[in-house]
Amino acid sequence: MSNMVRVAGVVEESIVDGPGIRFVVFTQGCRHNCQGCHNMHTHSFDGGKLISMDSILHKVQENPLLDGVTLSGGEPFEQAVVLSSLSIELKKLGRHIITYTGYTYEYIVEKAKKMEGWMDLLHHTDILIDGRFEVEKKNLNLRFRGSENQRVIDVKKTQLNKQIVLVEWDE
Repeated sequence: MSNMVRVAGVVEESIVDGPGIRFVVFTQGCRHNCQGCHNMHTHSFDGGKLISMDSILHKVQENPLLDGVTLSGGEPFEQAVVLSSLSIELKKLGRHIITYTGYTYEYIVEKAKKMEGWMDLLHHTDILIDGRFEVEKKNLNLRFRGSENQRVIDVKKTQLNKQIVLVEWDE
């Protein structure tokens, strides 16, 4: 298993990719091709650069101000194996993890039987922001998401209750 992540870039301190101060990994590679995507440059699977999981962990570990880590894209589930390994190590550091995805929670759970790393990445995610960006449902008043179809899901409570549990960040 490789410990290299193909990224479009990282932001070491962000306040727009989840609550608090967050380290953000913008993964490279996405199949969704959402019209109006904010991160079109992350779609190519050949773009970006490879960085080691260890270098990400080191940067996160050396910043005590961080509230958590956000995995964005691109599409993080396209690199689920290495990102699930990264998430395990981040949880050992006590970090809160948000994962953005164009897939829905239900699709991820359904496909996880065939897609290596998907269930592990989901399991180590605290908050999942799911759904493709839909330009006709764009809403600039939403916190940490771009369109009204996208949901902010508490993964742990959802798995425990066996039904989707949403987080209300917009109030």
